[in-house]
Amino acid sequence: MAPEDVVVLMAMVPERVNDLVSGLDEQRLTYRHAPAFPTLKEVIGHLSDAGPTVDALLRHAYLDRQRELPVRASIDPAHEPDVSSPLDELVQGFGRVRRRTVDLLRGLKADDWQRVVMDPQQGELTLLDVCAQITRHELGHLAQIRNLIAVLPEP
Repeated sequence: MAPEDVVVLMAMVPERVNDLVSGLDEQRLTYRHAPAFPTLKEVIGHLSDAGPTVDALLRHAYLDRQRELPVRASIDPAHEPDVSSPLDELVQGFGRVRRRTVDLLRGLKADDWQRVVMDPQQGELTLLDVCAQITRHELGHLAQIRNLIAVLPEP
């Protein structure tokens, strides 16, 4: 993926999440298909929780020039997401943080994208690699949201 592609895709994720789930009531958002499946609200909570962590990761890598960073753990936090807030707050909060992240990324020069960070789980990664991982992870969650909506019982 080129840097421009990554930035565009990262910018559109919160908007797409909002498009997919707007209009769904709390009962549908919290419906669990089976014990192993998350609810829609849990997936959105996961994205919302990871947003500030990902933003901080990229800021530490670029602005603070930190080299050793927990990339994988930041992209996919292991804790249960906080779903106590209303859906609108979760999605809007994710969107606000993502706009800030995208503003940072739009300011990167070609050399900046090649800055290397060290993840304890994955080894050396460039900032472009990190952003591509974030993008792939979030696009996977968009597909997961679409699939969970497709199998919701009729209201």
